[in-house]
Amino acid sequence: MAADEIVRVLIAEDEESFIDALAVGLERENFVVTIARDGSQALELFADGEFDLVLLDIMLPKMSGLDVCRIIRSKSTVPIIMVTAKSTEIDTVVGLEIGADDYVAKPYRLRELISRIRAVLRRAALNSELEVKVAEPNPASPSPDKDSTISVGEVRLDPERHECVVRGIEIKLPLKEFELVQLLLTNAGRVVTRETLIDRVWGYDYVGDTKTLDVHIKRLRSRIEQDPAHPVLITTIRGLGYRFEAPREH
Repeated sequence: MAADEIVRVLIAEDEESFIDALAVGLERENFVVTIARDGSQALELFADGEFDLVLLDIMLPKMSGLDVCRIIRSKSTVPIIMVTAKSTEIDTVVGLEIGADDYVAKPYRLRELISRIRAVLRRAALNSELEVKVAEPNPASPSPDKDSTISVGEVRLDPERHECVVRGIEIKLPLKEFELVQLLLTNAGRVVTRETLIDRVWGYDYVGDTKTLDVHIKRLRSRIEQDPAHPVLITTIRGLGYRFEAPREH
């Protein structure tokens, strides 16, 4: 994203003190700001305009930010950053589960928020470029004959079909969880550091809360572990990261 590029941001916020500070701060950074003061208005403005990013408070009048996020995500891939006044894990999990790209807890520093916005926009632009390359393959390039399926023990992953099968049952995984388990399976038996997981899945320029990784790992375990409270497939290596346990050879 070029430094002088205009970015259109829809802010859904009902606290006037935050609205004033956000509008001034973002406009100073060359962002064009549109304000919605409740959930219903946010959906109306989003439907009528074109936005590059949505900054969405969870606690909104008329309709919650989570419901607004769910509706927007059902029809658009626009980047969404959720804002929560209480950085509880459940809010974070639900927000990420329904398609938010990042979250920030109040009170936050404007500089940190702007850094997160720019990082999310860069990732969105990169993903868009990758989608174009996938959609328009080079006809001169031969199709790979090699099976891309990754199988480790009871887990089988097909990246091309975005399918994950655990103990013979297909499990639906959101994109980030799919990318996490793919990286862990590819390195089965080896420790993958937290830094590597964040860099590979969220991007090297990610400046958000590193607890986001832990939230996704917890959700992933709830889907593939027989006893998520006592994981045996994805284990924590304290001080380092996580490891997908390869089956022992007898």
